[in-house]
Amino acid sequence: MDLQQRYRLHPQVALRPEPFGALAYHFGNRRLSFLRSPEILAVVEGLDDATSVAAALEAAEIDAGRWAAFERALATLEESEMIIAVAGESGCAA
Repeated sequence: MDLQQRYRLHPQVALRPEPFGALAYHFGNRRLSFLRSPEILAVVEGLDDATSVAAALEAAEIDAGRWAAFERALATLEESEMIIAVAGESGCAA
């Protein structure tokens, strides 16, 4: 997971908010994932509008000391194809 890369929710994924965070269901591969906090839900929902993962974390007001945990959670979501990198786009200036 590159924090400077831009990501988005996979187009075949639906999020259902829950008191604990959310359920994410991928209609293509039929996987179900649990987003175990409202904060990770806020980050995932913010990915589409953010220029990078780091920008999404900042927009969700996640303390920088907690970014490593969120990075691991987002990497797991990427592995299960819940979120995908936006090809050819990076949040860092060239």
